[in-house]
Amino acid sequence: MNKITLYDYWRSSASYRVRIALNLKQLDYEAVSVDLLKKEQKSADNLKRNPQGLVPTLDLDGDLLTQSLAIIEYLDELHPSPALMPATARERARVRALSHAIAMDIHPVCNLGVVQRIMQLTGGGDQVKVDWMREFIAKGLDAFEVLLSDEQTGKFCQGDQVTLADICLIPQVYNADRWGVDRSHLSRINAVANACEQLDAFQKAEPKQSA
Repeated sequence: MNKITLYDYWRSSASYRVRIALNLKQLDYEAVSVDLLKKEQKSADNLKRNPQGLVPTLDLDGDLLTQSLAIIEYLDELHPSPALMPATARERARVRALSHAIAMDIHPVCNLGVVQRIMQLTGGGDQVKVDWMREFIAKGLDAFEVLLSDEQTGKFCQGDQVTLADICLIPQVYNADRWGVDRSHLSRINAVANACEQLDAFQKAEPKQSA
């Protein structure tokens, strides 16, 4: 694998996940911005890369991959160290369940396009968007906190090694803070987030707006 290009948007949760994974694998890549606010995701160029009109898309020497979780698991198979999935089938099932609780339950209803459509249908303003985000992020993280009560939780979501679940959690914690969601009571989530935030791979992936 020679050239890696990530088509992303700095505040995209899905893109954030892939940035973390690439950093954990110590893979050099070029980031190309697709500005969601300017609707560049619906441009002809991006639709060629990603027919859903979404980000991220990962270009591996011309081989295009979409969907963040699929991209991360593919990278994990190509570059097994450090492993982002646990050793046993049962542990992997738990990691996927935790990951899906965020990527397939919280994230879709808080997607920018969905929320903009809600605002159109209701005729609501920015407060409708804020209330929507806070409600669904809070409900989702409250449930995730209970999922972490399992004895398999350690320093990270699954034991003491970073997995796909942590890669999904941290962008959602960022979104919770962005929208003013109270997470002071989420002791397990906060402990995992604090552990992840000490790692260089997570720090380098943090959302930073391009100049």
